[in-house]
Amino acid sequence: MNSVVKLYSDRNGEISSFLKSFYQNNIELPNDLFWQKEYENPVEIADIIAALIENEENYKINMWISLDKDLFINVTSNNADSVIRYLFERYPY
Repeated sequence: MNSVVKLYSDRNGEISSFLKSFYQNNIELPNDLFWQKEYENPVEIADIIAALIENEENYKINMWISLDKDLFINVTSNNADSVIRYLFERYPY
């Protein structure tokens, strides 16, 4: 099973603006209030978590990640560091 990142916002353009900045290119979204991506390597999720938390004052976006089937974790500024540490502990290679 691949790991999943889901982004939600109640502001139009918020997610696309964040993703444009993160990926440094234009992203076309079919739904401007929701974005989802699957990752084969869960450690890659750490980058997008860090980017969103570092820029949380610029974007009103909620992030949820899934490392196990049907179990999602809400990533916030309070738990982001612990989630990133957990990713590297659980998937050390």
